Amino acid sequence: MEKSKLDRISALSRLSRERALTPEELAEQARLRAEYLEAVWANFKRTLDSIEFTDGEKA
Repeated sequence: MEKSKLDRISALSRLSRERALTPEELAEQARLRAEYLEAVWANFKRTLDSIEFTDGEKA
């Protein structure tokens, strides 16, 4: 995920602590969070897919 999007997630989070977010900001926040979670899960899946199981014997 691009740094600019991560920065925007942080900015919206800070704003939400100061005041109520507008409906547009809430929608943007939800979209960006969903995109972030998708990227995290995709990275996690790639990590798991790269694991090779062995029976403990050296080849």
